[in-house]
Amino acid sequence: MVVTQAGAGHPAVRALVYVAAFAPEPGESAFLLYGRFEGSTLGAALEAYPVVSGGNEFRIAADRFHHQFCADLDAGEAALMAATQRPVTERALTDALTADEPAWRTIPSWFVHGERDLSIPAAALRFMAERAGARRIREIAGASHAVAASRPDAVTAVIRDAARHARR
Repeated sequence: MVVTQAGAGHPAVRALVYVAAFAPEPGESAFLLYGRFEGSTLGAALEAYPVVSGGNEFRIAADRFHHQFCADLDAGEAALMAATQRPVTERALTDALTADEPAWRTIPSWFVHGERDLSIPAAALRFMAERAGARRIREIAGASHAVAASRPDAVTAVIRDAARHARR
């Protein structure tokens, strides 16, 4: 689940689940975090396109998508994901978190990610989960960045665990 900083302050938000996702500190960007740890091959897989408002958008090159993003899915599903991927702006990767306090500092958090994530290195994901004091960290052996698509039962189990906690 993704919770914006505005949503994080909502009293109904009682647990966070990070699925192969960044959990930055104020001042940290996705680019800074993924570059701090070895194992990401994302930079070499990206294609950049300039945007009218300035900067660039990035997408994973179609011929690299399967290996980079979802190596544990079949080729047909990977091709569909590659064709329908949404670009990410350069700003989304390089802008630092501006909130005074990240949501994970005050809301219990669970983390689930793939051990073979080539986009956000597993070491970076482990670091962020440990720093956040995660209630549970589930690293799925052999899973890629697309862990929600390749291992939906495992991801669902983590979400259910967080939901059980939130009801208490």
